[in-house]
Amino acid sequence: MLNKAIIRDAKLSDLDDLIGLCQQHAQFELSAYNPAGKKQRLEEHLFAAGSTVQALVVELDRQLIGYATFIPQFSTWDAQYYLYLDCLFLNDKSRGKGLGEELIEAIKQRARLLECRLIQWQTPEFNTRAIKFYQRIGATAKSKQRFFLSLEN
Repeated sequence: MLNKAIIRDAKLSDLDDLIGLCQQHAQFELSAYNPAGKKQRLEEHLFAAGSTVQALVVELDRQLIGYATFIPQFSTWDAQYYLYLDCLFLNDKSRGKGLGEELIEAIKQRARLLECRLIQWQTPEFNTRAIKFYQRIGATAKSKQRFFLSLEN
């Protein structure tokens, strides 16, 4: 019998495991990932006073198996805030067990607390399993391209 997973706010002591999940997430999305300096920067952004960046983690049997990070952002078109879901990830062994829906429900609750009426996110086009999941829970897609402009030398 599978123990019940716990969805909770990330704690400082979760950072090493969170970085490991970020690395798995990057590999899943076929992207490079360098963990150097991430612990310090995540600590600064997730746990600093006044930070608006939030993280939920999924814990099962005292191990982190997933996470979501998000931040409220403002839409000029809608003249209101929405919740931007930066990352949502469950490790391979945890998918297909209903945990994604539980995590989405926790994110929806947090969005309501932040007075956001919309959640936005993106996923790679090749992530068809996630796309089917998002459509099943009632999400709709908008076609756009994401651009990156580096400010580093």
